[in-house]
Amino acid sequence: MSDPFLGLTMLGLIVVVIIMGFPTAFTLMGLGMLFGFYAFYDPAEPWIDNRVFDLMVQRTYGAMTNDVLISIPLFVLMGYVMERGALVDKMFYSIQLSFRRVPASLAVAALIVCTFWGIASGLVGAVVVLMGVIAMNPMLRAGYDVKLASGVITAGGTLGILIPPSVMIIVYAAVAGQSVVKLYAAAIFPGFFLALLYLAYILGWAMINPKIAPALPEEQTRVPVPAWMRSFEALYSRNMPAGLLVALFSPSRAMALDTGEGPLTYWKLVKNACAALVPFSLTAVTLALAWWYVVIHPQASAEMEAPEGLEQLGASAADAGPAAVNGPPTSFYVSFAVIAVIAAAVLARYYRNMSADRLQVVKLLVSSVMPLGILTVVVLAVILFGITTATESAAVGAAGAFLLAFQARTLNWKRTKEAVFLTAKTTAMVCWLFVGSALFSGVFALLGGQALIEQWVLALNLTPVQFMILSQAIIFILGWPLEWTEIIIIFVPIFLPMLRHFDIDPILWGVLVFVNLQAAFLSPPVAMSAYYLKGVSPPHVTLNQIFAGMMPYMLIVILCMLIMYLWPGITLWLPDYLYG
Repeated sequence: MSDPFLGLTMLGLIVVVIIMGFPTAFTLMGLGMLFGFYAFYDPAEPWIDNRVFDLMVQRTYGAMTNDVLISIPLFVLMGYVMERGALVDKMFYSIQLSFRRVPASLAVAALIVCTFWGIASGLVGAVVVLMGVIAMNPMLRAGYDVKLASGVITAGGTLGILIPPSVMIIVYAAVAGQSVVKLYAAAIFPGFFLALLYLAYILGWAMINPKIAPALPEEQTRVPVPAWMRSFEALYSRNMPAGLLVALFSPSRAMALDTGEGPLTYWKLVKNACAALVPFSLTAVTLALAWWYVVIHPQASAEMEAPEGLEQLGASAADAGPAAVNGPPTSFYVSFAVIAVIAAAVLARYYRNMSADRLQVVKLLVSSVMPLGILTVVVLAVILFGITTATESAAVGAAGAFLLAFQARTLNWKRTKEAVFLTAKTTAMVCWLFVGSALFSGVFALLGGQALIEQWVLALNLTPVQFMILSQAIIFILGWPLEWTEIIIIFVPIFLPMLRHFDIDPILWGVLVFVNLQAAFLSPPVAMSAYYLKGVSPPHVTLNQIFAGMMPYMLIVILCMLIMYLWPGITLWLPDYLYG
């Protein structure tokens, strides 16, 4: 048997051994050592001098000195702290009340919570289990179809590994030698776009067949408005923002109201007025930040980089002067104006109809969603805008997670120890995977397996489109028996050297792989999301029903990949705009 075929045997053997249940990291190292010993074997030398031992040391040292991996334990710690100090039940309740008039409101709320909680934690198993405990039984009691309820939780729970900050993206960046920041920017729009496709599918199915998601009874959609707010409406106005504005200037009647905890205070009026202004404030801040980044920030940066009077080398004195700064195109101003007008119209309509019910929903959202939302936006913003590195951002996220948990009083010493222990366990697993992968890939290349695969692919005379389809199809099939860690660590490096030959952007290809690997959590027999959900579901929910509920989402994943390839700007526009 020639050496290249030994390499292929090695590649096939790793799949068989992993499916048999052996630990991936130690299987990689064991096969690497065994086949490497054969590759380096020299009868004239003692076996202890075999160079595979030197290769093992070098590959271990190289993997452990990879700076990209430092951010993994910090992001994992952030996720476990958020999981242990969870406020998911409050978030699910407030979002469900917000969408109480929408078809399949419980399923919509479950998908939204899965998406944003997954972003914060990045832990698929934790999100699926938590949402299974919180949302599965309410959906089943409301008469929801089992396939709808199980599908939305399992599919939504996997989005956390796709939308940044994601450990999977960091692992790919370390394997492919790509920028974590650019990959984060590239994965944001596809991740939310996939969530939007999931949402469209749920709403469409519920409108076509209302029996799968019956309307909730009145008691489950009633907003828990305090009695003093009803009395406040009667005293001032049914429009709460207008009533609060009047009450701030003439609070005597309002302060005579009883809240059940004593008289209504002026400070409570101020807090309610601030809560009413939250939708307007978020819209205004978002538009202002967009204007600053696109219009003001480039001009300020250009003035700092090219001060007036600085003469370029080889330029005449007449040419010296401040560099001209090209502003954004006219289309930006038009788009910005249109978006601002639409936002103003929506806010005007919203505030015109803001009763006590809507204000109470806003307060519930502020208390349950906003802290997590602010932390997530800060962690992503400081990375994308170049304020910090990915590692420093991960440290900010971990510190913020502790602060949120302490503020909510949901994190004690026992839960902290559990979070730290699980972080150490997960980090050790990832590090051993990198060591095993580095040794395995080195021996695989030494035996000629990598060169044989490249020669086979090039002999097919594929076009870039055909190669893209072939590589993604192989990864999709591998997702059925394997998890994302094995696929990225073992098989992705096989395709990476061929991307340059076919002139394929590794950023675009990598994000397609991330979306593709969503199917790895949704495809039997190793669909881990299904097993996570089965463990916390009622006994009458079978594994086959969960599998059936997940299948449509696999088709949506394929549709999302097709759209991403036809319109690559979904993936590449943001990193190109931010970093050129």
